Amino acid sequence: MASIRPRKDKDGNIVSYQIRVHKGYDVNGKQLKPHSLTWKPAPGMTTKQIEKELNRKALLFEEECVNGVPTSNIKLADFCSRYIEIMENSISPTTLQFYKNQINKFIIPALGHMKLKDIKTAHIQSYIQMLSKLPRETRKGETTDETLSPATIRRYLTVLQSILKCAVKLDLIHETPAKTEKLTLQKITAPKIEVFNKYEAAEMLGCLENEDLQFQVMVQLAIHMGARRGEIVALKFSDVEYVNRKITVQRAAIKIKDMPIQIKPPKDYEVRSVTVSKSCLELVKMLKAEKEREAARLLNLWNEGDWLFTQWNGIIMNPMTPTKQFAKFLKRNGLKHRKFHCLRHSSATLLLYGGANIKHVQSRLGHADIDTTSKYLHYIEEADAEAANILDNILNVQPKIEKARKRNEELEKSAKAELA
Repeated sequence: MASIRPRKDKDGNIVSYQIRVHKGYDVNGKQLKPHSLTWKPAPGMTTKQIEKELNRKALLFEEECVNGVPTSNIKLADFCSRYIEIMENSISPTTLQFYKNQINKFIIPALGHMKLKDIKTAHIQSYIQMLSKLPRETRKGETTDETLSPATIRRYLTVLQSILKCAVKLDLIHETPAKTEKLTLQKITAPKIEVFNKYEAAEMLGCLENEDLQFQVMVQLAIHMGARRGEIVALKFSDVEYVNRKITVQRAAIKIKDMPIQIKPPKDYEVRSVTVSKSCLELVKMLKAEKEREAARLLNLWNEGDWLFTQWNGIIMNPMTPTKQFAKFLKRNGLKHRKFHCLRHSSATLLLYGGANIKHVQSRLGHADIDTTSKYLHYIEEADAEAANILDNILNVQPKIEKARKRNEELEKSAKAELA
């Protein structure tokens, strides 16, 4: 893999770049002097133009050093390594991991031996046919009798399309052979989005009264804010404005297999503030008091991170936990199984049912707007406050908070007695 190092003048300005390709080691184990190439950007080039040309130069130089042939003969498998290097700072860690899995499991075995310039649309179509015959796997990795769905095939195909588009940007090929309009794909049946209607939502929230406080707050905020699971888990008490009744979504938690929990910006980097009801804020205040009691009880065992939702010792909750807890909660109360993400969809549906403007709902949930150049609709304060009241009226949660408040007061008295 070629390495790139900027070279600066005495004032700290980048004047050129050094591209190095390692030769390996000699028979005595001594590292050989690497191949080296210096490239100087032309005057007036933008940062984006420099990055594009630098990546192209590095790829070309590496190919020439390793194989002694021009980059036009580079194979797809070799280009995939450069592609991952380019993309790793441009997409989320979970998406990057998905891309790597697709490349290693499907793309390289099927097409990796081919030169980029020789890949035609017919090869991409054959790749699609190969995917359509593969068995669907469960989350545990077990194969089923069903084949991959048309939606899954399209999702897998987007990875290959992204790789070939990157090759076009680097001028390695003139055009991508994987344009959707040139391919024959099965039609996708849009899945039905499951939601809680207003009666089911009221019943479900009524069952929360017997649950622990942290779970109550998590579900209430999920349906009132319409935030994504990772965004909910990554909320901090410092994100809460009690006077203005706002909670700011400015980060999300993700968990990749065999890796620690990571924090990233929210989807599409859209930071947003959402107005919530007074009843929700009362629950948040009680949760904060509960966390403070736990911190006082555990002392050095408590890891203070200001997180709303934590493990027993204050460490941020695993973002997969809400899904598992919600499924058990529904089963325990004899309610129909729905995914935790259903709370987000239910929030939008209930708001619209209550008369909120669709643009206000999209802004509140941070939904992408495909009809305009702006990714998201702007947050409108008055409409957002109205949306919070609509949810509060529909769900009628204020009377249900009294029981939780009394229990919280009892716990606080007990904790003070214990510390005394």
